[in-house]
Amino acid sequence: MMSSCIPAVTSGAYPPRAGNRVSALVDGVAAFRRIAEAVEAARHSVWLTVTFYAPGFRFPDGRGGLFDLLDDAAQRGVDVRILFWRPNPESAGYGRYFAGSAEARAMLAARGSLVKIRWDRSPGRFCQHQKSWVIDAETAFAGGINLSEKAVGSPGHADGSRHDVYLEIAGPAVTDVQHNFVQRWNEASDRHAADGLWGHGASAHLPFPTQTTAEHGGSRVQIQRMVPPGRYSDSHPAPGGAAWPIADGERAILEQYLQAIDAARNCIYIENQAIPVPVVARRLEAALHRGLEVVVLVPAEPEDHVRAARRDPARQDLFASLEALGRYETFTLAGIAAPDNAGERRAIYVHAKLMLVDDIWATIGSCNLHANSLGGHTEMNAAIWDTGFTRALRCELLREHLDEDTSHLDAVAALRRYRHIAHANSGAARAQGLAFAIDPRNYGR
Repeated sequence: MMSSCIPAVTSGAYPPRAGNRVSALVDGVAAFRRIAEAVEAARHSVWLTVTFYAPGFRFPDGRGGLFDLLDDAAQRGVDVRILFWRPNPESAGYGRYFAGSAEARAMLAARGSLVKIRWDRSPGRFCQHQKSWVIDAETAFAGGINLSEKAVGSPGHADGSRHDVYLEIAGPAVTDVQHNFVQRWNEASDRHAADGLWGHGASAHLPFPTQTTAEHGGSRVQIQRMVPPGRYSDSHPAPGGAAWPIADGERAILEQYLQAIDAARNCIYIENQAIPVPVVARRLEAALHRGLEVVVLVPAEPEDHVRAARRDPARQDLFASLEALGRYETFTLAGIAAPDNAGERRAIYVHAKLMLVDDIWATIGSCNLHANSLGGHTEMNAAIWDTGFTRALRCELLREHLDEDTSHLDAVAALRRYRHIAHANSGAARAQGLAFAIDPRNYGR
């Protein structure tokens, strides 16, 4: 269902496509269980883009690690291809990754792995931050969950857990996730390096898709990206789309965020690993000035780089923008926490990257609202125009965070409940659920 009040972006490679079936996969267990099922059922191909990877990652239900699942598929004759991010010296200081070291290649050889791999860099301190899977060119998964041990923690318990969301897509928009993979595979930065490939057939380029996947549902979906200029050059159009000058880059995700916030009529719900950059915060303040209810869920315990930014005089505009939002009664900055094994409440890390507007529109993907994602990382989000989907996701997320069913409430009333419960939980005693309010003036101190 397409809503006329939130326009699709025109500054990107992919058009909005009707006829999709979409499902939200909330938290790592649900997401990786469903992805594993799709890989096990694959008949022809499994293509994925990976940023961070930890050798200790395991799929749920005893399915083993990443290469256990993918090698099984490859041995069945499925074409398995992985694009791994390879960091530069400037970007090697955060996260764990599969960079194709001599040790990693020895591991692949010892396994007799039949997967095909290319390694792909981003400029300088930035990274290839997309997380996507394409199965048989018929099903796609897009989101922000990394292949780490913490990815499959339980959101209701704080020990080692993270909160995150993936999106499953069946329908024409899958073709654009496939097109993105082909574009990146063919121009992967290290494809000509001696250690830039793995596997028989990894040196061959892939053809771009020539037709869209068949329709499977009623959701309208647009695949959107952030791509730095100068990284890719082949502007081959997606089926039914126009050629996009990818050499100039793409900034569709940021444009869509701004357009959706500007068009919002009643309420905005955001989950993100980062507090909004000033350009986004200013649009949120304008929405609050119009009387909207706005909830922003972030990690309750900021990362060290956020605390460092709080101490940096040159970065004070970031926190001034956040504090400006906090002056509005209808704004809630929140975190989530749950008991650990000792019964002490500890913060659950919020790693999701999503926004819901007016119970009619959503975006889910890999893009954070910080300067790296919006200024140099390669990112992918899916924007969804579907009232039924968006409302159901809002109810599922609030049920998890508030321990309350909000299905009988409209979106505004539901976010007011969020505000009420979060503030009630911000004191010494916790009333209900996981969510608690955070004072924007103190975030990162």
